[in-house]
Amino acid sequence: MKLLGSAFKEIAIFLVMAVVIVLPIRLFIAQPFVVEGESMHPTFENGDYLIVDELSYHFHEPHRGDVIVFRYPGDPSVFYIKRVIGLPGETVSITKGVVSIKKADGSMLTLSEPYVVDEDATYTQSTHVGPGELFVMGDNRPKSSDSRVWGLLPESNVMGRALIRLLPAGQFGLNPGVVSIPQ
Repeated sequence: MKLLGSAFKEIAIFLVMAVVIVLPIRLFIAQPFVVEGESMHPTFENGDYLIVDELSYHFHEPHRGDVIVFRYPGDPSVFYIKRVIGLPGETVSITKGVVSIKKADGSMLTLSEPYVVDEDATYTQSTHVGPGELFVMGDNRPKSSDSRVWGLLPESNVMGRALIRLLPAGQFGLNPGVVSIPQ
């Protein structure tokens, strides 16, 4: 009987420790996310299982090229995954699929986007990104509902950045989808 009580006590301590350690991590540091749809093809496919870093953006702003998960402005119960293209103070111009950025300092940048396989060559638009906003787009442009469709993303809607791809196992990796884009 004493052995049973000791085992119960050990299990209870283990469960309390697990909750004390896992719950804060799950709530404040990292969240699981499953990709739905084809808007980020070929970088991410439907069913890819990711871990989202919720902590980094408390210390620095999102960077151009980051792949982020956020609450869709039209329905905050829905989460999207997209790539950051335009930062606060910039003007994003898209002319027949070519993305140019007029930076806050007035300099111009034309993006080389090797991660995009399907350009939307029919699309032309120019949008100024205000303070606290981001311009985001999917990598599969013709199949992406993004800032071109529903407008700018409030930074307050950003959950975090894609940190780890767990599945599919053959594509496991740290910082999936990261590319070097001039800031």
